[in-house]
Amino acid sequence: MEPLAPISKIAEWGPNTVIAVAALLGVGFGFVLERAGFGNARTLAGQWYGYNFAVLRVMFTAIVVAMLGLFGLVALGVVDLSLVYVNDTFLWPQLIGGLIFGVGFAVGQYCPGTAVVACATGKIDAMVFMGGFFGGLIAFFFAYDTLETFYLSGDLGRVLLPDALGIPVGVVVVGVVAIALGAFALTHVLDRKFAAKRATP
Repeated sequence: MEPLAPISKIAEWGPNTVIAVAALLGVGFGFVLERAGFGNARTLAGQWYGYNFAVLRVMFTAIVVAMLGLFGLVALGVVDLSLVYVNDTFLWPQLIGGLIFGVGFAVGQYCPGTAVVACATGKIDAMVFMGGFFGGLIAFFFAYDTLETFYLSGDLGRVLLPDALGIPVGVVVVGVVAIALGAFALTHVLDRKFAAKRATP
């Protein structure tokens, strides 16, 4: 898998150049996360407690922009979707992993990316979070032989949402956009509701 595909397909880059560009993109991404306030656990906690929906809005915006861009290029014949790398689906371990990730996010108020950003700015809680993250990685490494059967269970191969639902790509795109717009509208209403409560003496 190319770490910078399809950018790395534009020119023949050597491995050192690919690593350097990936590092620059990573630093840039981290800088943007910090500037957006995502290196602060209180900002991320607002998602769960209903006083700050920045995470939901940013994530939905990223999903919609990437989705419309990708499928727009596919419709124009610029991109062959079959050549775009998609992780294989292992249904059961990914469901359990998603649940563990969600619980960790809710309890620690960080995901791995935002935790790294917070560590870079010296936040102790993020360093503790990352300590747990690496501890989990090490534990998984040593337990892999025991967990391998489950880890590889539910192998469905390369599955996209339109394939899984048996509906056209365009319907899925419209549906995701509608869900995003609905989420934006709902969080706007909730923002006004909670702002009014905070303003009430």
